[in-house]
Amino acid sequence: MPAPEEVYPKNKSTDEWRAVLSPEQFAVLRNKGTEPAGTGKYDSHYQDGVYSCAGCATPLYRSATKFKSGCGWPAFYDAIPGAVTRFEDRAFGMVRTEIVCSACGGHLGHVFKGEGFPTPTDERHCVNSVSLAFKNE
Repeated sequence: MPAPEEVYPKNKSTDEWRAVLSPEQFAVLRNKGTEPAGTGKYDSHYQDGVYSCAGCATPLYRSATKFKSGCGWPAFYDAIPGAVTRFEDRAFGMVRTEIVCSACGGHLGHVFKGEGFPTPTDERHCVNSVSLAFKNE
């Protein structure tokens, strides 16, 4: 994670995370993995409700901010205020903006700007489905 474990109020030790997350969730949330495009259960999911962190249950995104981007992962144009923290990610020889849960530091995905989607923020929060849990409103 980009910052020390103590920074996140809902963080756990590696062993505690392994005990509560599936292997796929652990790979993405704790080790910054990525699920294969088009395989996540929330990519084409458009019910009214709230998407929360699968690791710590902190609400992250409202369904009203979700949109169809065609990228193969759930896309949102904005997060719930304060729920997501951004970091510069220079992995793979490029500069991107990584997003993590502000409560536990779990890796969610990346934010892309200026792609021309007709959204109020001109941002696409590209989020792994495995990082999310959904609850109907």
